[in-house]
Amino acid sequence: MVPYYKRTWRDFIDSTRDAIAELGAEIGISDEPERRVRCDKMVFAHYMLGLTLNHTARDWEDEIRAAKECGIDGFALNTGSQDHWLDEQLSLAYQAAERAGGFVLFISFDFAFEWTVQQVVDLINRFKYSPAQCVVDGRPFVSTFEGPQWAENWALVRQATGGIFLVPDWASLGPHGVAQKLDIIDGAFSWDAWPKGCNHKMGPDEDHLYLQALQIEKPGIFGTPNNKHKYMMGVSPYFYTNLPQWNKNWYCSSESLWYDRWQQILEVQPDFVEIITWNDYGESSYIYDPHRDDQVVPGADAYVKGHSHDAYRAILPHFIQAYKAGKTKAKPREHLEDVAIAWYRRTPASAGHHGETVWGQGGDALAAHGAKDVISVVAITKEENTVTVTLGDGQPREFQTARGSSYFEIPFDETTLGLVRLQLNGQVTEGPDIHCNCEDKVNFNAVVIQVPAKR
Repeated sequence: MVPYYKRTWRDFIDSTRDAIAELGAEIGISDEPERRVRCDKMVFAHYMLGLTLNHTARDWEDEIRAAKECGIDGFALNTGSQDHWLDEQLSLAYQAAERAGGFVLFISFDFAFEWTVQQVVDLINRFKYSPAQCVVDGRPFVSTFEGPQWAENWALVRQATGGIFLVPDWASLGPHGVAQKLDIIDGAFSWDAWPKGCNHKMGPDEDHLYLQALQIEKPGIFGTPNNKHKYMMGVSPYFYTNLPQWNKNWYCSSESLWYDRWQQILEVQPDFVEIITWNDYGESSYIYDPHRDDQVVPGADAYVKGHSHDAYRAILPHFIQAYKAGKTKAKPREHLEDVAIAWYRRTPASAGHHGETVWGQGGDALAAHGAKDVISVVAITKEENTVTVTLGDGQPREFQTARGSSYFEIPFDETTLGLVRLQLNGQVTEGPDIHCNCEDKVNFNAVVIQVPAKR
């Protein structure tokens, strides 16, 4: 130890830094760059904490590893006040993310349930010093699912937590309604990630309205960007739900949605992106398959079982890299293989009873009249290439890809049935068959395959 009378200012600074680091370690703060992640232009996945009743530490580790492998930066933990396992699973999630490093979490308070100010404050304070907590501008990132009726309470939360970076989803207010509450929030998250009723596609118009409402200036257009209010854009691969106990029974057109929406993200270049969802099996929007039966809400097992969505993640590294680089087109990552994915329903929409499923939330037409009977294909290739799709005993269909990303559709009907084969660079993946055997009613969920096959 250096004698006190021989200490320099450098010694004093070093010893002070060490003392702060030791104190930070005791309360969960880390100054290690690889442990405290900068939350800047990041991609999150919406995670339904309510489906983790029997999750183990290993489950969390496996899922975080899978998310990191495809370029996702963190989970938005959708949290409902009614779940008695909430505390345990939040702790396991944060511990697993801390061990993994380079992965962040934040709480997304679900206001389909009642919350007191104290409950919200306690959860934020409990995890705000974790090295895995997403922090923006020095404050813990916080989001919501809806809850504009709770808006005035956030001032109390800020005071009791020392400050938060609040980016709620108040989609029920729309961009213009959100613009009236800029003094309460630090940004906005749009849940608008699916075509509306009786529409096959959606565009980025509403996203641009949010950008205007949040007064986010874009470099080169309005001059110096104003980063006071951030925009988090939602992207989803699919939507189908049929849960009568919650009065939910609709399908949103999803034939090209996963591709279209990522193209729109590259166009809009929002501050953050949230994938909706990682694991909402009841709404068929998942990109990570369930590993236990109890993860799937009662009733949804009929349309989730045998319908893998894992392959949706195969194209994410390319789109996420392009988004973070500010590119308008997906650029293949040089160290990764060319990849193609295909998703499709396993029966034509007219193969059985429509089950009263409507076309889009609040739609006034049946999904059976709006759902397109197609195999949807997205390919990411380093150069021009060929993707081949074969359905049953039919003739192979060849499609020429461009450098980067390409999208194709192959129609089918009651006369073109059988196994689906997807081929790229001499590698073939065989997916489940398309058939007309509906035991009860049409399942509007999709199955997803990839080539090369997942190792």
